[in-house]
Amino acid sequence: MTILETERLILREMDQEDFSDLAQMLQNPRVMVAYEHDFSDEDVQRWLDRQKSRYETYGFGLWAMILKKTGEMIGQAGLTMQPYKGKQVLEIGYLLKEAYWHHGYAREAAAGLKKYAFETLNREKVYAIIKTDNTPSQRVAESIGMTREDEFLAGYHHGNRPHFLYAVSRQGNPVRQ
Repeated sequence: MTILETERLILREMDQEDFSDLAQMLQNPRVMVAYEHDFSDEDVQRWLDRQKSRYETYGFGLWAMILKKTGEMIGQAGLTMQPYKGKQVLEIGYLLKEAYWHHGYAREAAAGLKKYAFETLNREKVYAIIKTDNTPSQRVAESIGMTREDEFLAGYHHGNRPHFLYAVSRQGNPVRQ
């Protein structure tokens, strides 16, 4: 079932059949450099199960990013609730197979997700939590109108790392009626 459609992409819920495509991303050290962790098959399964749980709990999560032209899963993108200073914020997230970097897919998905957060979920604000050394993701956030609001430490497998909190509010992005 299609959740969201953009010019070149379809976002849909992931299922067990997506395990191999998901593993291609999560088990690629270049793709997962921000996570500082080698993902085993068990880790990939936990990731997939966590998304299915998010779909049931929130009605959203990270979805399979499908290239319309070929029907191939080229990444994942979606909305998740993430911890920030003792509260939960709605975050736009994305991850692409390395072969699909630098084609504007992350930006296209992020723009669609921002619109989805405002128009479908009726949220007032949406965020991106990005490691301070992840310049490409910072550029994506800025390209969809997000601005940096904070710098803070977030926990990873090997300790706390500095992150930026980016955000954009609905106020500056009126919903079309």
